[in-house]
Amino acid sequence: MSKIRFETKLFKINSWTILRLPESASAELPSRGMTMVLGTINGAPFDALLEPDGRYAPGQRSSHWFRPDKKLLDDASVKVGNTVQVSLEPTKEWIEPEVPEDLKKALATSPKAEALWKDITPLARWDWIRWIRAVKTPETRKKHIEVALDKLNKGKRRPCCFNRNLCSEPYVSKNWVLLDPT
Repeated sequence: MSKIRFETKLFKINSWTILRLPESASAELPSRGMTMVLGTINGAPFDALLEPDGRYAPGQRSSHWFRPDKKLLDDASVKVGNTVQVSLEPTKEWIEPEVPEDLKKALATSPKAEALWKDITPLARWDWIRWIRAVKTPETRKKHIEVALDKLNKGKRRPCCFNRNLCSEPYVSKNWVLLDPT
């Protein structure tokens, strides 16, 4: 697949800086769900998981987004409101997700679940983490972790019934759709 090049403006949702792909660039990706990419912003290299924006209803065009970290923003010499030059290409090499502390602690209590966690692919670990974080309340998150532990102990390698085409980050979404910029 050839490189996808585009220009876009960085914006803010709550306190996060967000880079959202133009719909035309997103349409060139191999999936409307989460996609791993290698790329550059103003020449500064990055690898990232692109999240779907959740806009996939009839009449709506979907896109992808990610949250550039402070180092990438500094390396690219950009901030919210700046227009950036982006080049990216999908990769089959999935980066390891950062495992949330509450999930790490839960896995440490169950050798069988922890062993399966280490055996599954990074993509499967991303699925579990996205499924766990895609809730609104701490109580529901705790329940998701308990269910994940139970399923991993039973040999289940992926969460059931999880739609990869929705925005699973509750801090920047509502009803599984990326919020509009502030």
